[in-house]
Amino acid sequence: MTTEIIETIATDAGDARVTWHPAPRPRLVLAVSHGAGGGIGARDLVALARALPEHGVSVALVEQPWRVAGKKLAPAPKTLDTGWRGLWPALAAPGLPVIAGGRSAGARVACRTAGELGAHAVLALSFPLHPPGRPEKSRAGELLGAGVPTLVVQGGNDPFGKPEEFPDGPYELVEVPHADHGFAVPKRAPLGQDEAVALVTDAVVRWAGSLG
Repeated sequence: MTTEIIETIATDAGDARVTWHPAPRPRLVLAVSHGAGGGIGARDLVALARALPEHGVSVALVEQPWRVAGKKLAPAPKTLDTGWRGLWPALAAPGLPVIAGGRSAGARVACRTAGELGAHAVLALSFPLHPPGRPEKSRAGELLGAGVPTLVVQGGNDPFGKPEEFPDGPYELVEVPHADHGFAVPKRAPLGQDEAVALVTDAVVRWAGSLG
């Protein structure tokens, strides 16, 4: 188990917070942010912070300024991007390649800014391909425009976009069967909650190991 290191960073969107889970012998950093309705206590983010350090990946759990300020609703995408840009120098400070990651709205931020910030790769957890029930409002362009190796991990029953709805593109997609937007699975599902989360962490460990 790694020792957490908490860092507060000033950005043009307000103070952000990073909780580091350093790897003993790091070769990569995974910087991953939360969605518009949750925080870094999400089950997938917690699991990644526990699993990845022993595989040489330091994990930085990022809390956006609006969340640090105690607000309940996320601001506009432009403001989210501003906060992420302001954090980036601290995320890159260890001098290692940085995987830009996020869940839901955080995944959109990672995709939109990957190229300009020089991200090594992108991890998109529960990418919100469209608002629930509005497939015509596609955000596929953000995902397709990331421009770096990208892994999408998506719940099979995610109302923001089921795996079969995603267009072909230069990314890898891993499905967590029966899971919703938060990777929760119903009790009647043939796999348990721990198994569902393990599918997420196993996929990310394997993918991170393949990155040069």
